[in-house]
Amino acid sequence: MKFVDIDTDRSVFVIAEIGNNHEGSFAQAEELVGRAAETGADAVKFQTFIPEHYVSSSDAARLERLRKFQLSQEQFARLAKQAADLGVVFFSTPFDLESARFLNSLQPVFKIASGDNTFGPLIETVAGFHKPMIVSTGMADVPLLRKVEADIRRVWAGADPGLAFLHCVASYPVPDDQANIGAIGTLKAAFPGCVIGYSDHTLGVKAATLAVAAGAHVVEKHFTLDKNYSAFRDHQLSADPAEMKTLVENIREVSTILGSGEKVMQPCEESLRVAVRRSIGAARNLPAGTVLTGADITWVRPGNGIAPGDEAKVLGRKTTRAVAKGAIFTAEDLAG
Repeated sequence: MKFVDIDTDRSVFVIAEIGNNHEGSFAQAEELVGRAAETGADAVKFQTFIPEHYVSSSDAARLERLRKFQLSQEQFARLAKQAADLGVVFFSTPFDLESARFLNSLQPVFKIASGDNTFGPLIETVAGFHKPMIVSTGMADVPLLRKVEADIRRVWAGADPGLAFLHCVASYPVPDDQANIGAIGTLKAAFPGCVIGYSDHTLGVKAATLAVAAGAHVVEKHFTLDKNYSAFRDHQLSADPAEMKTLVENIREVSTILGSGEKVMQPCEESLRVAVRRSIGAARNLPAGTVLTGADITWVRPGNGIAPGDEAKVLGRKTTRAVAKGAIFTAEDLAG
C-alpha cells in the first residue's frame, strides 16, 4: 500500500520520533534532525502545541515546562526545510486545532497521538486536510478505532489519502510483558483497508524489530542524542543514534527476509524444480505389452516425466516396449 510516497508493502516507513527531546533548544532540534537522517530513518517527527490549549491552567508545573519546550512556527518551518534538504520526511503531531492548521502548510502527513484518539474535533480538523493520517492506538480497543476510521472516512468522502493505525501502549516505558505485539495481527485483520504499524515505548529496539516480523509496515521510535541528557522521561526510552541506526538496519533486514508474503516459487528454487519433483516410473521390470495397473507404477525423481496426479495417463495403457524397473515412463513407452 502506498503511504506518504512509500510502498509500505516493500519498505517499512521508519519514523524517528524526536517529540520534545530538544527541550526547547532549536540547536538541539536541528542536531536531532541531522543525526536522525544519518541513521537511515525515513522521517522525523516533532510535537507542536500551544500550552494553554493543551493542559489545564491548574497544572502549573506542566504548563511551565511545556512553555520552555515550545518551538516557534518559524523554527518548525526551518526544521521542515532542513529535513527536506536531507531527504527525510518532516512532520509534527499537533495537540490543538490552531497548531494543526499551521502544520498543514509544512507537512505531507499527520499523526494523532494516543491521548487524542478520542479528541473528535482534532481528528475531524486533521481529516479535513485530506492528507495521509497516522493514528496511535494506545488505550483504544477495536470498537473505538472503528469509530475513528468511520469519522475520518466520512470527512474524506470516498477519497483515501491513506490511513495508518499504529499499535501502541501509551505507558512510558512499557514493560516487555505488556508490549502486546500480537495486537498488530488483530489490527491487520480488523482494518484491511489501513496500513498497520507500531509506535514503540519499550526500552531498547527489540520490540520494534519484532513488530516488523509481526506485520508492522510503519515503525515509530522515540529518538534522542543521549539517554541521560536530562531527567525528562522520554530520553530514557528513546533510541540514541547508534541504537536507531541498528533499529533501521534490523528493520531492513527483517523486511528483506519477510519478502512480499506472496506464496510463489522463489528464483533460487527454479533450478531445483525438476530435480526434486517426482515422475511416474516402473515399479518392476515390465515386458512390452504389459497393461499397467497400480502395482506396476512408482514415483521417482526427477520430475521431467509424467507428473504425480496424472496416473490416469498411465494406468490401463499398454507398454510398447520393455521398461526397466525405476525408469520414468515416456509417451513413447505407452500405446494409445
